[in-house]
Parts: sequence; C-alpha cells; structure tokens
Amino acid sequence: MTEYWEPGTTIEWVYEGTGRHADLPNVRPMTVVRDDADGLVAWLAPGTPLLKPVLVDGREVRHAGPVGMFTERRVLKLDVWRGTGILKVSPPGKPWSVWCFWGADGTFRGWYVNLEREHVRDWAARRTSTVDHVLDLWINPDRSIEWKDEDELEGAVEAGRFTPAEAERIVADAHAAIRDIEAWTAPFSDGWEMWTAPAGWRVPAAPTTHQPELIAEELHS
Repeated sequence: MTEYWEPGTTIEWVYEGTGRHADLPNVRPMTVVRDDADGLVAWLAPGTPLLKPVLVDGREVRHAGPVGMFTERRVLKLDVWRGTGILKVSPPGKPWSVWCFWGADGTFRGWYVNLEREHVRDWAARRTSTVDHVLDLWINPDRSIEWKDEDELEGAVEAGRFTPAEAERIVADAHAAIRDIEAWTAPFSDGWEMWTAPAGWRVPAAPTTHQPELIAEELHS
C-alpha cells in the first residue's frame, strides 16, 4: 500500500550537497498541501527559517560566478525565506519540480521548472530529498518559456560537477519538460495558480538536522 503525507504535515524539502559540499544541504521546511499518486504539493511560507549553503564570507553562492559557485568553500547558514511564498509540485517520475510564484500584491507571476533528480523520501524523518541539476525554465502566465542558468550549467561542467554527458541529459530533461508545458499537462493545468494558503497554517520551525553554527566557526577560523 502506497504511503502519503497528510495535508498540513510539516516536511523538509532537501537539496542534497554534492562532491566537496556533500555535507552542506539546502533544507527548507514546508507544509504539505496535497500528496497522492499525482505527486507531492508543498508550501514554502514567507518567513520560514531554513538552512542553506553560502560562501564562507556569508555571501550567496552565486556571487562566486558560474564556475566558482561549484568550487569555492561553503558553510551552512540559518536564514529566513524572505520572498513571497512558493507552492512546489513534485510530479511522480519526473526529474524536475514545478514552482508557482506570486507577487507581493498576490498577482500570479509564473511557473518555475527546477530541473532536479527524482525525489527520494525518508518517511521517518519526514523528508523528501533531491539533487539540483542547475538548469531551470521560467514559464510566464501567457505560457511563453524562458531558459535560465545555462551559463551555470556550463560552469558546473567546467568545475567537474557534471560530466558533458550528464549535462546533455539535463538539457534533454528540459526539452521533455517543455513538451509537457506545450501540451499543458499536469501540474500546469491543475489550477495551482489560484491556490491560497489556509489562514490558520503556522510557519514551520527551523530545521534541526544540521548545525548552523558552522558558519560562525568558518568565519572565525
């Protein structure tokens, strides 16, 4: 019998670290909206405390450039999600998740396809884990498609994060996602852009899996 999380359950949506950064994951506590044979849907609320890798001086990883972001030393930082909330959908059997974004005024901005490894669940820890594949797609409300972070995928290959063959498979996955978008299949056709979070939902507590003091130790070493 297939197991699913109940709506309202707090889980951790984890992007695992890789290579020299294997012990530095990105951990986002989220609330389950729906979980069934059609996929996992979870909500990242504004103000949610999270753990994320940053450069040792505290700057965002991307500040190191498309190659350095994969080679420079990192530490974990306890931070807060400062943007508007994100609704994330992990379709079964797909190497990507689909994120819904809204503006500060509640206007729907578009869908974001995050290329990533198919998720693996840890039921005891209430955690769903994946690995980010760097390349992304942005879908505007008019369904026009934009490619994102192609330079970072090239940098990942140059840095040895991916082999050229792996990068080719990631690009092929993006094209597969585009076919789903053009056919307007689920989850794009599911109407999630109209969803709003229940007023009674609380912001999840900070992750406890890893110690954010690592950033302080690195900065003073």
